[in-house]
Amino acid sequence: MTTRAVVEGVGHYLPDRVVPNAYFESFLDTTDEWIKTRSGIERRHFAADGQTTSDLAVRAARHALENAGCTADDIDGILVATSTPDLTFPSVATMVQNELGMTRGFGFDVQAVCAGFIYALANANALIVSGQARRLLVIGAETFSRIMDWTDRSTCVLFGDGAGAIVLGAQQGTGTAQDSGILSTDLNSDGRYRDMLFVDGGVSSTGTAGKLRMQGNPLFRQAVEKLTSTAESALEKAGLVDADVNWIVPHQANIRIIQGTARKMGIPMDRVIVTVQDHGNTSAASIPLALSVAVAEGKIKRGDVLVSEAIGGGLAWGAVVLRW
Repeated sequence: MTTRAVVEGVGHYLPDRVVPNAYFESFLDTTDEWIKTRSGIERRHFAADGQTTSDLAVRAARHALENAGCTADDIDGILVATSTPDLTFPSVATMVQNELGMTRGFGFDVQAVCAGFIYALANANALIVSGQARRLLVIGAETFSRIMDWTDRSTCVLFGDGAGAIVLGAQQGTGTAQDSGILSTDLNSDGRYRDMLFVDGGVSSTGTAGKLRMQGNPLFRQAVEKLTSTAESALEKAGLVDADVNWIVPHQANIRIIQGTARKMGIPMDRVIVTVQDHGNTSAASIPLALSVAVAEGKIKRGDVLVSEAIGGGLAWGAVVLRW
């Protein structure tokens, strides 16, 4: 028998403030049509004044716990993927732990920018498979609106705030691709590409949070190639092929990247979960947000094979294959 990390529940939270593309027309040289054409984004959510990343994470966590039919007392640990923590330290995960009333177990953050949730899932899977935990809460949460340069029309129109969460639990499987749960993971990074996507501040450099900077066109070319490669690698590790995939649940960065990756994998867009039009790029929150929305809409069903892939600053990228 083989221990698998199986999804037991999902949840998400989006701040109340919805920001349509037209909002940016009042202070930037841009239009709704320009933004939609280049990114597929129509609207996004921004956190309210005083609303932090941990606030969003807690709400998503509670929804996931409810969906899983369990409580915080059933959780052994919390992993939060974020690049926009409330504070330099302590971790967002420990803040969530406190708000949920957990006085046992552990919590820590994972920072791989937009690939953060994939990295967190890979770590959670390893903890469960190794027997160090039986049930984990894995969260992606971001308030990217806090690090935007509102004079840069090429970046500030792309990002939004939100959180998504899943509950992973240990379950015995056969060790084959027919098992439920995470079947394979594939993680990669290459620091030579740092300047393609970064924030120009930090504790030991400027002592400030800084603002997001991005080289859009070079990053686009890297994204499609690397996302396709990591998805194929993860499928190969799982003993599956593209034709076995029911759904791609990609990082929601840009509709053209999503379409390009699906095309290279030979998977039609009607088998791709797309939420970028409503959420924008929510970085590490985008995949769990998309998962939760797709489950709520009845698209993803038990037994479906999913591939999730993401790329973010670093560059860091990776993929997870799981059977729902």
